[in-house]
Amino acid sequence: MIPQDFVDQLLSRVDIVDVVDRYVPLKKGGQNYLACCPFHKEKSPSFTVSPSKQFYHCFGCGAHGSAIGFVMEYQGLGFVDAVKLLAEGIGMQVPDSRAHANPEASRAARERKLSLEQIMQMAAGYYKQQLKSAPNAISYLKGRGLSGEVAGRFGLGFAPDGWQNLDTVFPDYQDDKLVDTGLVIVNEEKGQRYDRFRDRVMFPIRNQRGAIIGFGGRVMGKGEPKYLNSPETPLFEKGRELYGLYEARQAIRDKNRVLVVEGYMDVVALAQFGVGYAVATLGTATTGEHVRKLMRHADQVYFCFDGDKAGQKAAWRALENSLPQLQDGKALNFLFLPQEHDPDSYIREFGAEAFEKVLEEQSLPLSVYFTRELCREVNLTTPEGKADLIRQAAPLLAQIAAPALGFIIKKRLAELAGVDVDEFDMLTTGQRKSERKGKREHRLPEVSHRPPQSSMVTRLIKWLLLNPGWAGDVRLPDSMALSDELACFAMLAECVQGHDQPPNTAQLMESLRGTPYEGLVDSVLQQAMQDPDEFADPSEEDRQQFQDGAAKLLKMLHQTQVERLKQKDRNEGLTPEEVRLLGELLRDLLAPNA
Repeated sequence: MIPQDFVDQLLSRVDIVDVVDRYVPLKKGGQNYLACCPFHKEKSPSFTVSPSKQFYHCFGCGAHGSAIGFVMEYQGLGFVDAVKLLAEGIGMQVPDSRAHANPEASRAARERKLSLEQIMQMAAGYYKQQLKSAPNAISYLKGRGLSGEVAGRFGLGFAPDGWQNLDTVFPDYQDDKLVDTGLVIVNEEKGQRYDRFRDRVMFPIRNQRGAIIGFGGRVMGKGEPKYLNSPETPLFEKGRELYGLYEARQAIRDKNRVLVVEGYMDVVALAQFGVGYAVATLGTATTGEHVRKLMRHADQVYFCFDGDKAGQKAAWRALENSLPQLQDGKALNFLFLPQEHDPDSYIREFGAEAFEKVLEEQSLPLSVYFTRELCREVNLTTPEGKADLIRQAAPLLAQIAAPALGFIIKKRLAELAGVDVDEFDMLTTGQRKSERKGKREHRLPEVSHRPPQSSMVTRLIKWLLLNPGWAGDVRLPDSMALSDELACFAMLAECVQGHDQPPNTAQLMESLRGTPYEGLVDSVLQQAMQDPDEFADPSEEDRQQFQDGAAKLLKMLHQTQVERLKQKDRNEGLTPEEVRLLGELLRDLLAPNA
């Protein structure tokens, strides 16, 4: 929802060297800056930042992107939050369509949100202070093996018994903002207010900026519910947040893995024993947003569940919600502990080394767990059972977003069903090749012809991304079907030509974020950046090759148009406009310099 022109302005005003240097000390190395990569462990620097292209790339792990992409990757933020963070740093106000309609209301909403965060911070301070004089709570935490240092790191506290203890913190106990934060409940029938959390150990829940947005309260003995969470509020959405993620960021980065457990105490106990990369869902099933957030932080995601029926059900729900988020290069794994254990009890009984060993050796990759569960209830010795496997697999396979992993899973299921992968694909998707044609047509129908070589177009895309000023050499027909590569090339050229000043590589790349061509651009840059020379200034020979390639591409496209128009003329005749176009194309192709 952020306008592209604002993103362009932001990237023209921030310097990626300054942005990266805040997090990773950079050293000058020729035209560029160097550092050891913050996204994987290395001894010698392979992480390069280009001030001219406003782009970073690691020659070790392949991480690359703009200043926005760096903040997203390093801080684990979404696009909007990363833009806001960068904009705040240079005093730019991120535009909001609602703010344009009612700027006063938008300003009031921002101020209200800040005041709600302040209220939560004050409540957390109160609960933390109360813990110091609560021997039962201290005894409970010590009994769970927690040290004062870990309790302090997570900001643990205690909500004493009693109905209105927070009136000592907030003199205006009738303030509606106390209800908005979920700290106070209103009994509508009696018109009375009382504290939501009473006689519980308190676990502050932080967002990725470190602001407290909610609480989890745990009973110390018998009582229901065992965990009581803040309700949905303007600050807190359970389906988007993860407990302990803020505290675990560095450990997750160091290990390149994140462990998802089910309880607050599991997270804190694991940290106590040195397993600091654990987070917990907040009384809800794992959502797609959770998975997206986790994969932004680490390449390895482990889900840890109890081995009982409830744990198996929760694991399968996590798998289903993960399928549309999967990415090749990211691995999701599932660990089921013995039924008598949760992560807290297991690590206290056996220690961190044993826990990490079972995590690495006994967890199931998503592909294995997926296949095992689908085959569990079918009889693969009968045709009926194999047909049932295909039936159950179809809707799930259609959701898998990672093409390579999806194909490998499909191939394995095809083997189990006793068919080849093409037959399995036909049976599960019901799609014919003809149904996939024509999706990117413009004004004229597509005909059979050999498209321009993909490798040549990909090379032109690479040159244009790294040298946006060359877009003036690009001419493309606007009335024919385009392949993915050609459509991407055309969009890049149009984007540059629409600017008074050519954008840099970072701005051009960000202009395609969220489009169907984002993945293609990313893969082109990923491949191009394997050569350190790509960060150097281009030569005259490079420019000439680009011009020659663009001219060759235009000629090939004109030839394709001519073939299509001739075929249409033979089959059904041409309109006067098409006759004129055919004549122009033939003249261009027959010209001496064509």
